[in-house]
Amino acid sequence: MSVDAVVFDIGRVLIEWSPERFYDRVIGPERRQALFAEVDLMEMNDAIDRGADFRETVYRCADRHAHWRDEIRMWHDNWLEMASPEIPHSVRLLRALRARGVPVFALTNFGVGTFAVASAAYPFFAEFDRAFVSGHLEVMKPEPRIYEILEQETGLAPDRLIFTDDKEENVAMARARGWKTHLFTGPQGWADTLVAAGLLTEKEAT
Repeated sequence: MSVDAVVFDIGRVLIEWSPERFYDRVIGPERRQALFAEVDLMEMNDAIDRGADFRETVYRCADRHAHWRDEIRMWHDNWLEMASPEIPHSVRLLRALRARGVPVFALTNFGVGTFAVASAAYPFFAEFDRAFVSGHLEVMKPEPRIYEILEQETGLAPDRLIFTDDKEENVAMARARGWKTHLFTGPQGWADTLVAAGLLTEKEAT
């Protein structure tokens, strides 16, 4: 398998992302289920990932649902608690690839504001050769355009890229474009794929 560069998703690949777990802990599972059933928080988050202002978008949604105002505002005020902790083995793989001189990119659905918050909390965000962030590009996975932008900006042929993501639809779009892909279900499987591709040794991939 000939690969010139590795492309990482971030959420649920390099850092955990679990709003449900946060709300279960803070307001309890029953209230969380009621909140998520009544308010489309994922639609709100998609707007942020497309480039909408982080605080303004969350607070506007909170104002539309006054009886959930405090809980919805937590999406902004406590966001880092939802996006933590980092996944240590995945971060080690990122750094091992860089130590080998392999170009490493991020291709991620992330807001402008949330990416800034996460970058301050996780130093490895600065270690990508380049991060392709949906909020800055105003286009999201699995829309073809965001993959096309990465190809154009890096100058790399699709079949020279290997990409991991935790969502099948995002992986499927990359595969349809000719990228090599791995559906992320845990860091060990990704490590095994990188070893099989000849990008890391087994020792480097631990």
